[in-house]
Amino acid sequence: MKKILSTDKAPAAIGPYSQAVRGGDYIYVSGQLPIDPATGAFAGEDIASQTKQSLTNIKAILESEGLSLANVIKTTVLLQNIGDFAAMNEVYATFFEGDCPARAAFEVAALPKAALVEIEAVVYCGE
Repeated sequence: MKKILSTDKAPAAIGPYSQAVRGGDYIYVSGQLPIDPATGAFAGEDIASQTKQSLTNIKAILESEGLSLANVIKTTVLLQNIGDFAAMNEVYATFFEGDCPARAAFEVAALPKAALVEIEAVVYCGE
C-alpha cells in the first residue's frame, strides 16, 4: 500500500512528484533542493547553507510522520561540484550521529534551479 507524504514545513514539489512516498515499512524521500519553505528561495548561495537546508527539509518530512533522521538508512547526495564534497560532508556530519546511513555522492552536470546540492533519502519505519 502506498501513502503520499506532504508537509508545509518542506518545500512543495516543483514537478510531478511527491515530497515522499511510504510503501510498507519504507519511506522514499524525493531529492530535496535547498529551498526554504518559508521564503521559496534558496537558504543561501554556498554549499554549507544549501546542504543544511536540504537536510532540514528531509528532517521536516520525517518529523511529519513521527520519525527522525535516525530512521534514514540510505542517502544520495547530488553535487553540482564534487569539489564541494568536504564542505558538504562537514555539514552532513552534524545531522547524523552514531550509526550513519549508507550514502552515495555524485557530481552531476546540473541541478534544478541551479542548486549546488540535492539530497534524497530512503527511510526504514518498521518495527
